[in-house]
Amino acid sequence: MALSGCRTATLDPVSLGLTRIGGDVPDHYPVHGIDISKYQGTVDWQAARRAGVEFVYIKATEGGDRIDDRFHENWRGARDAGIPHGAYHFFYWCRPGIEQARWFIANVPQDALSLPPVLDVEWTPDSPTCTRRPDQAEMMREMSAFMNALERHYGMRPIIYAPIDIHRERLVGTFPTHDFWLRAVADHPRNVYEGRDFHFWQYTATGTVDGISGNVDRNAFAGSREEWRRWLASHKRR
Repeated sequence: MALSGCRTATLDPVSLGLTRIGGDVPDHYPVHGIDISKYQGTVDWQAARRAGVEFVYIKATEGGDRIDDRFHENWRGARDAGIPHGAYHFFYWCRPGIEQARWFIANVPQDALSLPPVLDVEWTPDSPTCTRRPDQAEMMREMSAFMNALERHYGMRPIIYAPIDIHRERLVGTFPTHDFWLRAVADHPRNVYEGRDFHFWQYTATGTVDGISGNVDRNAFAGSREEWRRWLASHKRR
């Protein structure tokens, strides 16, 4: 997507094919899942499924040369437990987007149960190697290069994960045709993200789930259970 394609208008839930679910708390949403990385350790995926985990996003790659130590273990575990699963990439602002896309593609299989891939964009003030905060034009260019390459390879448009600060400073009004996954642990996303609706809401980083030791991020799908089934069916690879 070229920068000129960015505009203020965004898609509302109805345009996204979702019902406007009332209420401001996660419990008003019927479909919940998790996202994990190596820091959750060994996961009992059958226990997690029995506890109500209906989807999972698994950290796969970072930058152009790092893979999460437990990615393949978690991918197999979620697949074998029958939990819809997808992979996410943590973006590195000091490397071209196309190089990062090639690294992700080299490491993430085209699985029959996979969800659309996710591009995780965050500021990295504590990184030992890259604390850059590129301007909007550069961000749009590199994110687009990454996502366009993944869409061509996997046949699914990537979802963008964004916390409040980077969205407020760079992403308001951008990527109107992409689904967003938003982090908001103290309020509902509609109250803290300007002009942005969401497909997934990350509502806590301190959740608990059977089969996982310690804290885990918990997420809600922004639609009804029937809409979840239709959304899954529309993204399942043939």
